[in-house]
Amino acid sequence: MPELPEVETVRRGLLPAMEGRRIEAAEVRRPDLRFPLPERMAERLAGARVQGLGRRSKYILADLSTGETLLIHLGMSGRILVSGRVEGQFHRPVVPAGKHDHVILTMEGGARITFNDARRFGAMDLLATDRAGVHRLLRDIGPEPLGNGFDETYLVERLRGRRMPVKAALLDQRLVAGLGNIYVSEALFRAGIDPRRAAGRIAARRIADLVPAIREVLSEAIAAGGSSLRDYRQADGELGYFQHAFRVYDREHAPCPSPGCDDKIRRIVQSGRSTFFCPTCQR
Repeated sequence: MPELPEVETVRRGLLPAMEGRRIEAAEVRRPDLRFPLPERMAERLAGARVQGLGRRSKYILADLSTGETLLIHLGMSGRILVSGRVEGQFHRPVVPAGKHDHVILTMEGGARITFNDARRFGAMDLLATDRAGVHRLLRDIGPEPLGNGFDETYLVERLRGRRMPVKAALLDQRLVAGLGNIYVSEALFRAGIDPRRAAGRIAARRIADLVPAIREVLSEAIAAGGSSLRDYRQADGELGYFQHAFRVYDREHAPCPSPGCDDKIRRIVQSGRSTFFCPTCQR
């Protein structure tokens, strides 16, 4: 599933085509994705101007001039692709809608925004902008890891007393927003923390190393356009390339990249998910 860097990359790719522009037409080609789509969705979107395009955790949020916000979640296989003309940016051919193109927005200026989802694990909703924070998908999400609310003091306090492995704790969206399997594995390696360690038994000084490691991994991944492993594409259809910079994720049996370490990357399963780490460098 796309994590914070992939969703942020898509959001940035949509900005020139959507922000400040009116939705001239909306086509909703099926009644549901993971959940039922909003009633009269096409009617409510058509004519609205996108006043801001933001992100909360793994959700893209388009604030509309109608007082509603369009919430988009990519799910496992969802893609949002831009075609047509974007003034001052590009002009890509518009092709006929495909079988898995479920929602299509025609934007002022000539761009077309297509939500494609072969497995339909994604989601879209319309919610009142002034109540977005209490929406069932957003209300319990923790602070953004690149924001001011996420720091050493906060993380030390939230991990205190937790017996679960630190890897599992960091995947809890109520603790911190947007982190997933890839970037938690990479951040724990950079901080030298064993993913099996009980979260509440990690010294504060080591958590102080983990916070910047999380920020660095996410920032580097965003700069690289995210990681393309299976279905993920940027808004222009291109692959992300941070996967070429993985130090541990998906590198089982590969030599540890730390200078002077002769060990190899190990893979274990935690809570049904693969975890990759170096048993020598991570303690």
